Amino acid sequence: MSHYTHSLKSILEHINSPKDLKPLNQENLRQLATELREFIIDIVSVKEGHLGASLGVVELTIALHYVFNTPIDKLIWDVGHQAYGHKILTGRKDIFDTNRQFGGISGFPKMKESDFDAFGTGHSSTSISALLGMALAAQLQGKPERQHIAVIGDASIASGMAFEGLNHAGETKANMLIVLNDNAMGIDPSVGALKKYLTNVKTGSAKEENIFECLNFHYTGPVDGHDLPSLIKELEILKHVDGPKLLHVITTKGKGLQKAEENQVTYHAPGKFNKQTGELQRKNAALEPPKFQDVFGKTIVELALKNEKIVGITPAMPTGSSLKYMMATIPERAYDVGIAEQHAVTLAAGMATDGMVVFCNIYSTFLQRAYDQVIHDVALQNLPVIFCLDRAGLVGEDGPTHHGVYDISYLRCIPNLAIFSPLNEEELRNIMYTAQLGLDHPIAIRYPRGRGKMLNWQLPMKKLPIGKAVVVKKGHKIAILSTGPIGNMISEMIEELNQPDAIAHYNFPFIKPLDNKLLKEILSKFEHIITLEDGAAIGGFGSAVLEFANNIGIHKIIKIFGVPDFYITHGATEKLYKEAGIDKMSVKQYVQQFL
Repeated sequence: MSHYTHSLKSILEHINSPKDLKPLNQENLRQLATELREFIIDIVSVKEGHLGASLGVVELTIALHYVFNTPIDKLIWDVGHQAYGHKILTGRKDIFDTNRQFGGISGFPKMKESDFDAFGTGHSSTSISALLGMALAAQLQGKPERQHIAVIGDASIASGMAFEGLNHAGETKANMLIVLNDNAMGIDPSVGALKKYLTNVKTGSAKEENIFECLNFHYTGPVDGHDLPSLIKELEILKHVDGPKLLHVITTKGKGLQKAEENQVTYHAPGKFNKQTGELQRKNAALEPPKFQDVFGKTIVELALKNEKIVGITPAMPTGSSLKYMMATIPERAYDVGIAEQHAVTLAAGMATDGMVVFCNIYSTFLQRAYDQVIHDVALQNLPVIFCLDRAGLVGEDGPTHHGVYDISYLRCIPNLAIFSPLNEEELRNIMYTAQLGLDHPIAIRYPRGRGKMLNWQLPMKKLPIGKAVVVKKGHKIAILSTGPIGNMISEMIEELNQPDAIAHYNFPFIKPLDNKLLKEILSKFEHIITLEDGAAIGGFGSAVLEFANNIGIHKIIKIFGVPDFYITHGATEKLYKEAGIDKMSVKQYVQQFL
């Protein structure tokens, strides 16, 4: 192992690939499950990561690799935050302490990392479609013996894409097995009619024909997902059943750590904790600025208590988005629609047609999944939906599947849609206040993961003029134009350079529409112009400035600091800023050559 040491128990230390499982007996496998659970707890308690989901599928992970011949047989983990046990059993045990660390292994399945990772995942509900593709390809290429297995949770299978995959698979003879990991939890508790149906199946009160059998799947279950012998027995049988199959497995998220079982939302990704007691290592949040998600969550409640037309919508992220505060205070006007981003956006559009003020809160990386709905259902009809894009920019250890760096580029080209990136918590509150007063167009408000810089942030809100930028500091030689919280580092940099009169700083919270009047003045006045954004350089804020300069016939070199045209890895955000070349030192070194 690398710099983290761990005392391996007698069985796990000898497991370097799934083939090492084959000689083990049932008692050995049970002991291995205990050791694997302890190993995950030991490392995640120190290094952080996704805990509850992986603890819940320990027995299932062992059974799948014991019964099937991976990696020849294809195994896909939907989303992938439950795949820690899979990684440990497939040759990554000795480097598992680098999980999610810069330069270490990914926290999600990744094809380039291992042959055992049959498909890269990180967003939900993709596994069935990908697996069907593999199974159909095997038929076409004469590989009838190859098995294809996807593990998908009850929250993910409710997504539209999963249903599309099931619908298609049911009319094929594809050799594929869907393992439905039913624990009534996503990151937050599962919601919707399908959850109620599965609950009835578990309790034996479902009277109608099984929904999966209606879709032409061979259905088996429910099976206790922590009973290794039963799991192995069912999997061995299903290995010899032709066509599409579904095994319904009941598990407990966080299994084996009492605190994680009792508080499944918190222990989805708990941060550091005491591995013996499960107690979290809490910081004194009162001494820190708030998370941007909490500024959103508390501000929407503040506004909604005064404006009865305000509603909030989130696709399965009430805790992550902090819409949970509105769900607790005004539950009749706050909706968790499950993992259904497309539905969330068009639901928001429908409510907006009837005069509701709709805040639709979706992570930047997940809004990608509803792009057509943003264009066709909202912007084309110019409906004033207020999109709140949490986790915009580089998000850290979750890596490239979760970085929210493309939203400026993919939204800026859409007519009618305004884009706003607040410098701080005060600007976030002010734009939310402004938007709920009534806009005649939709708006996307993007803000980052993590904390801001203001301790005293609950200030009286005021209306912002649409499309106006702010002069943060005057100067005469170099103009730095920033958008979003990344601009806060420019003030620090100017102080460090100790040439205060040379550098001007402008905050452009409105990326669209731009403050063309001020921008024209800047372009005419300054010798050197720099733009800075926590988003893709191609098509982003800097590109907008460059386009405007070209349109008015000003031809100067405009240096764009943005995320370059390659996928940024996972790791601490500060390291990723440096990797992307948008950290303070990179900007500082560029500026110094002109001073």
